[in-house]
Amino acid sequence: MSPLSTPDILAKLISFDTTSRNSNLPLIDWVETYLDGFGLKGERVYDETGKKANLWVTIGPSDVAGYVLSGHVDVVPVDGQNWSTDPFQMVEKDGKFFGRGTCDMKGFVASALAAVPAMVKAPLAKPIHLAISYDEEVGCRGVRTLLAVLKERPLKPEACFVGEPTNMQVITAHKTGRPMRCTVRGKEAHSSLRPFGVSAIEEGAKLIVKINEIGQRLAARKDLDMLYSVPFSTTSVGVIKGGTVRNIVAGECVIDFDLRCVPGDDPYVIVAELEAYARDVLEPPMKAIDPACGFTFEELSLVPGLDTPADAAVTVLAKHLAGRNDHAKVAYGTEAGLFHEIGIPTVVVGPGSIEQAHKPDEYVEAIELTKSDDFIARLIDHARRH
Repeated sequence: MSPLSTPDILAKLISFDTTSRNSNLPLIDWVETYLDGFGLKGERVYDETGKKANLWVTIGPSDVAGYVLSGHVDVVPVDGQNWSTDPFQMVEKDGKFFGRGTCDMKGFVASALAAVPAMVKAPLAKPIHLAISYDEEVGCRGVRTLLAVLKERPLKPEACFVGEPTNMQVITAHKTGRPMRCTVRGKEAHSSLRPFGVSAIEEGAKLIVKINEIGQRLAARKDLDMLYSVPFSTTSVGVIKGGTVRNIVAGECVIDFDLRCVPGDDPYVIVAELEAYARDVLEPPMKAIDPACGFTFEELSLVPGLDTPADAAVTVLAKHLAGRNDHAKVAYGTEAGLFHEIGIPTVVVGPGSIEQAHKPDEYVEAIELTKSDDFIARLIDHARRH
């Protein structure tokens, strides 16, 4: 197969609607056909339905530790967004490539795939692995099944680069994310008989106030790490659903909220505080009216934090490959913490800006893709010589 450029591959990847609710197998099929043209076979690790898969590809020797280029190919929905162009048809304009996933993060995956011919030709003394995952946007679910397989293997890679959009700045740390759901059970009643009912919405609103109070307290910490884009832990209520009609006391309310914690703040401790507040303060008067009333808390997912030392070998190497000496820490979560958990030193570095992610008319600048191509070219040279 003739080599394809990064923009050529990116255009193809964008054409697959891999919104997290959809299967990613048509995209994986295309990638495998592309790799087959260079004599490479990938390893699929499926989800429980068989409709989604991670793809693990090794270029180079399999008996020594090497390097991972990791990227997810699922994207967030475009529903309700006002796009100027078809989000699944890449458009180039004014040095930018527009389309859903161009920035987050098919651009990095395209850059890695475009470099495959150079990897094969090198040849490599240490392998480069491609980890292409699904369902990152809904709690980093997909890569967990891949990492469960890699964890059991005796030889682990010595470094991993997760290509989330960082403008090719090396990111050594990100927060722990713990999205939660709270279901409030009230007691329905006609609104004219309000004292005999328990409004799940009103009780849920009290919990929301408490969540906000905790957020304000976390923001007041004095020992802030200013390398983080948001240097303190945050709470955020994203969804509230409850009630049926205006004149019925609401019998149920569902609240989805988000915790993003810096080191030193434990999301489990924060949720325990909320549970205690609900149990000890809010529930007693509710249960006095109906014992079935109350609160139930459910963890939607957990995205482990990342905290790689600035002097770690992976950090030093990433800075060399990126051609810059600075590093930073970010508020958003990535798959990097999961790689780190199984003993693979990891940093985040990739093309594009997180400011463009998830928005209508998402784009990545052409110069960012060039920087990513250069990063991977230097990695190939490093893996060839070492």
